[in-house]
Amino acid sequence: LTPSERAKAAGASVEADISKLAPGEKMVVKWRGKPVWILRRTPEMLAALEKHNNRLSDPNSERPQQPAYAKNTNRSIDSSEYLVVVGICTHLGCSPSNKLKAGTEEGMSTDWPGGFFCPCHGSQFDLAGRVFKEMPAPSNLEVPKHKYLTATTILIGEDTTGEA
Repeated sequence: LTPSERAKAAGASVEADISKLAPGEKMVVKWRGKPVWILRRTPEMLAALEKHNNRLSDPNSERPQQPAYAKNTNRSIDSSEYLVVVGICTHLGCSPSNKLKAGTEEGMSTDWPGGFFCPCHGSQFDLAGRVFKEMPAPSNLEVPKHKYLTATTILIGEDTTGEA
């Protein structure tokens, strides 16, 4: 049994099947009426994360906005290849665009490491959802509580503590 659309909007946990998500691909699921992005990062994407820490506002995710298990460079459980974040800019609530490829190919600067760009006011986030310095967004993208039910199923909305 899956929750009704009404229950999902009210905050019920939502399961996401990530079995078909290829490296470098992103899927979107709705939770509490918000888009939750699940990005399966490539080994190259993961390797690039530590190379620009000096350009980030909160590289170690020290601000209390995400579960403790997401306070690492990858911002994921056990430094997983999967990024799970709420796809809403922390500035004024716009939805950032994918700019996943490094460099100028997607209209970004030559030193762009890949990530997300908010078209409303220009905030930039890396492939771990961490905001760059001197951006309108005050904090990193939110990591919702989540856990793995199986190797290919993520439950968004609660974690191993059982709290929603």
